[in-house]
Amino acid sequence: MSRLIRALIDTRALQANLSRVREVAAGRRVIAVVKANGYGHGLVTAARAFAGADMLAVARLEEAVVLREAGIGAPLLLLEGVFGPEEFAQAAALHLDLVVHEAAQLALLEAWRGPWRFALWLKVDSGMNRLGFRAEDFPAARARVAALAAPPAAVRVLTHLATADEPDDTATRAQLARFEACVGRLGLETSIGNSAGIFASPRSQGDWVRPGLALYGASPFADRRGVDLGLQPAMTLVSSVIAVRSLPHGEAVGYGATWRAVRDSRVAVIAAGYGDGLIRDCGAGASVLVGGQRAPLVGRVSMDMLAADVTGLAGIEVGTPVQLWGPQLPVEEVAGRAGTIAYELLCSLTGRVPRVLNPPPA
Repeated sequence: MSRLIRALIDTRALQANLSRVREVAAGRRVIAVVKANGYGHGLVTAARAFAGADMLAVARLEEAVVLREAGIGAPLLLLEGVFGPEEFAQAAALHLDLVVHEAAQLALLEAWRGPWRFALWLKVDSGMNRLGFRAEDFPAARARVAALAAPPAAVRVLTHLATADEPDDTATRAQLARFEACVGRLGLETSIGNSAGIFASPRSQGDWVRPGLALYGASPFADRRGVDLGLQPAMTLVSSVIAVRSLPHGEAVGYGATWRAVRDSRVAVIAAGYGDGLIRDCGAGASVLVGGQRAPLVGRVSMDMLAADVTGLAGIEVGTPVQLWGPQLPVEEVAGRAGTIAYELLCSLTGRVPRVLNPPPA
């Protein structure tokens, strides 16, 4: 087990990041988003770490079931809502808050006669064009909710920002203007801010904020890292060297022979691959830390292994520890080299990667 890839999860960092979000979004209530297996950190682990949040949020009903079966009794928001009578009844049994974003969901509410009174979050499509009622359709949706035979426990409104992570954010300003024009006089509580919106401006927050990535210690902005925002990385992805190869000048490594040694070289083979959720093409200049020393990746990432050029590095042998990302090698940097975003790397980790909670210092 000591040589296998594993994700070290620091729940104290998760809690510290929640505190940082509360500091930035002072006076707002916090919905901690734990969907997608807690952004790769573990669904139940994240939910327990964020016990101090005002509410938790998941995307799908199956995630809510796992949390309730694990004894998580916190208020829980279902971001995609439900899509049939059976799901609706299950959501009631689980005591969920529901996002309502389309007419079929309103019809389910109109047919509901059970004892549970849902707290509803009507979603306004302010410009992302993904989920939500368009501005011209929102008054009718609001009227249908007001006329429900089974009055909801609460009605709130939310929207989702598409480009809050961009410096020149004219699109966000336009979204906020549409949202405020749509719901500004209703006197309802609002939720706007995702991670980028929370750190971008108070106007982008609303009464409730919905942080995701920031809670896990990574930045939603391309030009900043989590530490620049006062956040702490909560996951360190580590593995070990399982072989060290000496390659003569001109020999290749891995599938497709995409990399050839330009000198006599030493290559470390590391137990980590796309079967663990890593990106197959990590991009030019990508590196890992082998024994605390930066080493460039060479060749293609395969299902179970990747290789790094350790020529000239001291002390590299079978069993040498490797950091794939973490405090000394930010996940934002790794993502940038791979041509993707930190969200994808964190969420892509597969189930065969053990999550180890709060390991003692090495």
